[in-house]
Amino acid sequence: MNHDSHVETRAVSHGEKPSPEEGRGDVVSPIHLASTFALPALDTGLSLEDVDPDRGEFLYSRLSNPTRHAVEQRLATLEGGTHGFAFSSGTAAIVTAMLATVEPGDHVVAFDDLYAGTRRMLEELFVKRLNVDVSFVDATDTETVAAAMREDTALVWMETPTNPLMKLCDVGAIASLAHERGALLGVDNTFMSPLCQRPLALGADLVAHSTTKYLNGHSDSVGGALVTDCDDLAESLGFLQQIALGNMLAPFDSYLLLRGTKTLPVRMRQHEANAQHIAEFLEAHDGVSRVLYPGLESHPQHELACEQMTGFGGVLSFELDGDMDDVVEFMGHLEEFTLAVSLGGVESLIECPAAMTHEPLPKEEREAVGISDTLIRVSVGIEHVDDLVADLDRAFAAVASLRESPSP
Repeated sequence: MNHDSHVETRAVSHGEKPSPEEGRGDVVSPIHLASTFALPALDTGLSLEDVDPDRGEFLYSRLSNPTRHAVEQRLATLEGGTHGFAFSSGTAAIVTAMLATVEPGDHVVAFDDLYAGTRRMLEELFVKRLNVDVSFVDATDTETVAAAMREDTALVWMETPTNPLMKLCDVGAIASLAHERGALLGVDNTFMSPLCQRPLALGADLVAHSTTKYLNGHSDSVGGALVTDCDDLAESLGFLQQIALGNMLAPFDSYLLLRGTKTLPVRMRQHEANAQHIAEFLEAHDGVSRVLYPGLESHPQHELACEQMTGFGGVLSFELDGDMDDVVEFMGHLEEFTLAVSLGGVESLIECPAAMTHEPLPKEEREAVGISDTLIRVSVGIEHVDDLVADLDRAFAAVASLRESPSP
């Protein structure tokens, strides 16, 4: 795998190799819908290990598929890893990562501001059913992570930045800590993409993505990915993906993901430029009580962001100065921003975590980690930023007008 070329080049071409001499000159990898593949002859000594997709050999699409294999190679090289795995969703990728790294009786240390779906997975599946103990900690302080670790800690699971509070953790410091204690470090890199952050290069053992977000980038395919440099861990992940769970990305979604990664570098530059502009606009607005975006100097971990990131991404959160009625009014007057969950697509999306993505968490849990009813998360798209700012301005004006109207 060639990691010497620039990431913009690898995003376009890695994993797709036209072979005119073999009668295959496809510049774009085709969608291979075949569920099974013909063998040249009966070989009584053939095993699954003998079938090598890197040599163009395939047996059954659950085990490997040409379109999926191409995107798995690309995902690996984008993250600077050796082994890539594509799954049917980000959640499927994360649960596979957990199953590959922990056993009943093990202990996991996790960020307390994890994506609500991941936290619920840990609590409902791993703690209650699989006898895995989990400690949720404020990982913005590495010493807090260290204090939570025990002799039976097998995995440290981080998101950075977190969803939706945009908290960061020091990946390099936590990687060193985990390895000193004999644990593995997994990092969900969905918010940043490999264009803005490379956890493996910082010392992580495993990187996860919801490819639904920036990697695909067009809000038309659900998927997940894992990338690692560790051969033993890759073997476990492959067994779970292909044999035990059969939880792989379908050929058509693999094709869409391959297509999406080609424009990832240019999309991320525009996402970030727009997000920075909007974050500065919001920070200066009287109707906003706080803005959370790593690219702002006011972010409490801006210095760390500059050290371990090469960009600040396209997601930000802000707190409306008001109450839930004001949030409803604000959302109702937006035209360019679409009220929807998810993020990372070319279009701008907006949501209220307390009423949408994090609604399953009890109110006291949300408030304990800092998710108020008026916290709003924005996935900034690639539209013209002036149109996006004008849209926000109209919504703020509507809220102000509502407050000025006399009560009936």
